[in-house]
Amino acid sequence: MIGRIVGTLAAKQPPQVLVDVNGIGYEIDVPMSTFYNLPALGEKISLLTHLAIREDAHLLYGFGSEIERAAFRELLKVSGIGAKTALSVLSGLSVNDLSAAIAGQEIGRIVKVPGIGKKTAERLLLELKGKPVFAGAIAAVSEAEHVSDDVRQALLALGYNEREAGLALQKLPAGLHVSEAIRQALKLLSKG
Repeated sequence: MIGRIVGTLAAKQPPQVLVDVNGIGYEIDVPMSTFYNLPALGEKISLLTHLAIREDAHLLYGFGSEIERAAFRELLKVSGIGAKTALSVLSGLSVNDLSAAIAGQEIGRIVKVPGIGKKTAERLLLELKGKPVFAGAIAAVSEAEHVSDDVRQALLALGYNEREAGLALQKLPAGLHVSEAIRQALKLLSKG
């Protein structure tokens, strides 16, 4: 199994990239989320990969992050979802958005993805509910929302209005603990 490709980005034409590894060019299909984060042509690139071997072809799929590749592999396990459809899902929804749709059983978000009908969306939501890949992404999103809610409440309690609190929250880097986020938000607001 080919698990990772490291080389030079030789060409890119959605949804496919060509990675040159010591003179061998690998054609790799990638979701648009990965495609938009690619470096310029001629620069070094590293992609996590999934090799699909079919009767008529060996196909390589590439991902910019482990969570994307894990989500792709879980999507392939859903009956009626092939590699092209799984790529389409990850191109239309980020892993966090997909996780939120699965947690909330929001069929409307899933059917907006090209190639996904109502029955396929229902099956996808049912079969992916409770999968660790998507539960982990939801926990990370929930933690970030919890921090921003706490910071917003603290700023409002200190006399700032909703607009000021919202502007400060937008400027904060992700991944801060509540106390550090409040401290940085107050610093931002005192400058403004």
